[in-house]
Amino acid sequence: MRDDYDYPKIEEKWQKIWAKERAFEVSEDSQKTKFYLLEMYPYPSGRIHMGHVRNYSIGDVIARFKMMKGFNVLHPIGWDALGMPAENAAIQQGVHPQKWTMDNIAHMKWQLQKMGFAYDWSKEVNTCLPEYYKWNQWIFLKLFEQGLAFRKKSWVNWCPQCRTVLANEQAAGGVCWRCSYEVEQRKMDHWFLKITDYAEELLSGHNLLKKWPEHVLIMQKNWIGKSEGALVDFFVPALKKAIRVFTTRIDTIYGATFLVLSPEHPLCHELIADAREKTRLQDWISQAVMDSRLKRDAGEVEKEGIDTGKKAINPFTRQEIPIWIANYVLMEYGTGAIMAVPAHDERDFEFAKKYSLRIPIVIEPESSSAEETKTGELFVDYGILRSSGPFSGLRSEEAMEKMAKYAEENGFGKKSITYKLRDWGISRQRYWGTPIPIIYCQKCGIVGVPYEDLPVRIPYNVEITGEAGSPLERVQEFINTTCPKCGSKARRETDTMDTFVDSSWYFFRYCSPDEDRIPFSRKPVDYWLPVDLYIGGVEHAILHLIYARFFTKILRDLGLSAIDEPFPHYLAQGMVTKDGAAMSKSRGNVVDPDEIVQNYGADSLRLFILFAAPPEKEFAWSEEGIEGCFRFLNRVWQLFQECKDLFKDKAGSEKRNASQNKGFLRLQKKIHQTIKKVSEDIERRFHLNTAISSIMELTNSIKKEKENLINSEEGRELLKEALEKLILLLSPFSPHISEEIWERMGHKTRLYCSSWPEFSAELAKEEKATIVVEVNGKVRDKFEAGLDMPEEQIKEMALSLSRIKALIQDKPIKKIVCIRNKIVNIVI
Repeated sequence: MRDDYDYPKIEEKWQKIWAKERAFEVSEDSQKTKFYLLEMYPYPSGRIHMGHVRNYSIGDVIARFKMMKGFNVLHPIGWDALGMPAENAAIQQGVHPQKWTMDNIAHMKWQLQKMGFAYDWSKEVNTCLPEYYKWNQWIFLKLFEQGLAFRKKSWVNWCPQCRTVLANEQAAGGVCWRCSYEVEQRKMDHWFLKITDYAEELLSGHNLLKKWPEHVLIMQKNWIGKSEGALVDFFVPALKKAIRVFTTRIDTIYGATFLVLSPEHPLCHELIADAREKTRLQDWISQAVMDSRLKRDAGEVEKEGIDTGKKAINPFTRQEIPIWIANYVLMEYGTGAIMAVPAHDERDFEFAKKYSLRIPIVIEPESSSAEETKTGELFVDYGILRSSGPFSGLRSEEAMEKMAKYAEENGFGKKSITYKLRDWGISRQRYWGTPIPIIYCQKCGIVGVPYEDLPVRIPYNVEITGEAGSPLERVQEFINTTCPKCGSKARRETDTMDTFVDSSWYFFRYCSPDEDRIPFSRKPVDYWLPVDLYIGGVEHAILHLIYARFFTKILRDLGLSAIDEPFPHYLAQGMVTKDGAAMSKSRGNVVDPDEIVQNYGADSLRLFILFAAPPEKEFAWSEEGIEGCFRFLNRVWQLFQECKDLFKDKAGSEKRNASQNKGFLRLQKKIHQTIKKVSEDIERRFHLNTAISSIMELTNSIKKEKENLINSEEGRELLKEALEKLILLLSPFSPHISEEIWERMGHKTRLYCSSWPEFSAELAKEEKATIVVEVNGKVRDKFEAGLDMPEEQIKEMALSLSRIKALIQDKPIKKIVCIRNKIVNIVI
C-alpha cells in the first residue's frame, strides 16, 4: 500500500479480513463474562439512512470496547422484514413483496458491511422467512390455548390508505403511524392478545429498569394508565338493570347530576324505545364513532351528547338523574360509562355548561368556607366534603375509603383498579405478514392449526391490487382447507399478524437462530439474556418496548426463559437533522451514507456522527464536520508515517528512569489521563463525543512533543507507547485505519482482540479547578472539574447539578457563558 491515507483500499482490505476470519462470531463461554449488545434491527426499505448509521455506530463502539475489555460480546443484526411498505411497493412498482424485500436486504447488508460494523452475521434473522414466522404462529397457538389470544367484534382503528387495522399505539393523534392518513373507526371481528393481564406487572417492572431514561418510563406509565377507584352501580328502573361506572373520585358522588355512556356502550340502544328516536340515536352514534377515539380521548373534538330520556338512581343520594350518551366517553376506559360530576371534573363541567345541566358543589378547598365557594365554580382538587350526607366534613382521602366500603357493604359497589391499557389487537388485513394459524369449521368452530402443520406459509402466487381487504381473501388454495379435528371442509383465517409481533421476541431468536424444534434454545438464552444494552429511537418507547416486555413475560410463563425484563439498560438515541429539521425524503434534506463513505470513508463518517453530539441528543449534520473528521484521520495517518521508524527499533526496556524533560512528563501524564477519560466516557456515560475529543487532544500532544522527544531513547520509547495507545483508543470509533496502522506497527494480534489499555491512577490525576455556577448572574452552586476541561463538558456538568436543574426546570436557556476554569453563567 502507498504511504498516503488510501481509505478505500484500507477499508476494503479489513472488511475482507474480518469476514474471512469470521472475526465477530461468538458462542456461549462459561469462562468469560457475557455482554449482549443490541441495536433495534432495521426495516429493509432499500437503503440505510443516517439514523441507522448513528444507531449502529454507537453500538459498534461499545461492542468493540467490551471485546477489548475481555467480554464475550454478542452483537447480532437482522431484518424486520414484514409489513405494509412491501405491499405498497408491489402496487406502485409491480414487484412481488418477497423479491422487493430480499433485494433490499441484500443491498442494506452490503451497506452495513461497508461501514465495518462488528456484527456476528452467523446470528442473522429475517422475519419474512418461514423459519422465523413459524415461531410467531407457534407462540400464538400457545396463547390461544391459554385464552391469552382471543377473537371478538370490536371497534378498531382503520387506515383507509393502508387498508388495514392499527393498534391504538399505531394511531396516536388520530393518524396512521406509517402514512399519516386520518384514521377511521370500524367494527369488525379482530384477534387480540391479552396484554391487560400483564398491566400491573408491566407497570411494577419499571422498578427494575434503573437504567432507562426517565421520560421513557413516564411515557409508558401514562400509556398503561393505572387508576385506583371504585365501581358503583346506578340502577335504571326502566331497564330493570344497573349501569356500572368506574370512578377515581367516589368522594364527589353526591355531586353526580347525570350519567354519561360512550356511544359504543351496549346499553345505548336499549335506552331509547321510540323507533324515530332510535333512528336519530343511530345516526348520531354513527357520526360520533367515526371521530377517532384517540381524538375524542385527547379532547380534540367538540363535546356533544344526546339525552336518552331515561333516568338512573344515584345509590348514595337515592335521587333520579338523567342518562346521556356523549362523545367524550370511551368504551375502552373503565366501563364505558361515567358518573358526571360537573363541579369537580373539567370535561363534565364543559358538557354541563353546554347543555344547561345542574352543577352542585360537594367538595370545597380545606382553606375556604362554604360561603366563599359559589355554585358554578370548578374545583378538581381534593378537599372537604359538603352536602354529602353522613360523609360531610370528611377530607376527600378519608371519604373515598369509607364511601367505597359503604358501597360494598350495601351491595352496589366496591374498590377497584382499572388501566388505560387495552388488549393488543393484532389482526391486519394485509398480505405481507405472518398468517394467523387458525381454521374455521362449521362443526368444530375456531380450531388452531396443529403444531406439526406449521408454518402456515405466506403464499407467493398472490396479486397485490390495493383493493380493500386482505389479498389472501382472493387466494382460494390458501383459504380452502380441511378441519384438523373432524376432516370437514373448512377455511383459513386470512388476517395476518401485526408486525410488532415479529419484533417482540427477535432478541431471543438471535441466541439460537438455527433452532428448529422450538422458538429458541433455553441454554443459550439463559447465558445471553437479558440484553445488557439496547439502543434505539425514542419513537419506539411505547409501541415496541411495551410489546417486547409483554412477550418476555409470556415466554417466561411458557417456561421458555427465566427473565422478567428483556432490556434493563436502554439508550434512546437522538434524531439526525439537517437544516434544522429531521432528515426525510419529503423534506429533501437526506444525506446519502454511501456517498459520504465514497468521498470520505466509513471511518470518517463513523467518527463524525459520534463526535458531533452525545448519543441521546439531536445530531445536526454539517459538511464542515465530516471534512474536519476526515482531516483528523489524515493527521493520525501522517503522524504514524512520521514516526514509523520507531517501530523498526528493537523493543526498549520496560524500566524507565525518571526524566527531567518536561515534555516527557507532560506526554506521559496525557497518555494516562486520556486512557482514563476515554474509558470512563464509553463505559459509564456513553459520552462518545468527549471521548473522541480527548483522543484528538492526545494526537495534538504527541505531535507537539514529537521533536522534543524523538532524539532520545527514552523519548522514542514514550512516543512509541503514545502512538500505540492512541490507536488502541481510536479503534472502536474508526476501526479500519486503526487496524491498518496497528498491523504496520508490527503487531501480529488483531486490534479487536487486543487488550484495552490500562492507566496509572497516579499519572491520570488531573489538576482540579473549582467552577462556580451562576444562574442569571447569581451564584447557585459549584463543582470541581479537570483543569482546562473542554467547554462543552463543563456546560454539561453544570446543567446536570440537581440544584441547577431545579432552578431551570422547563425555562428556556438563552445562553451559557463560560470563563475557563472559573465560572459558568446560565442565562434563562
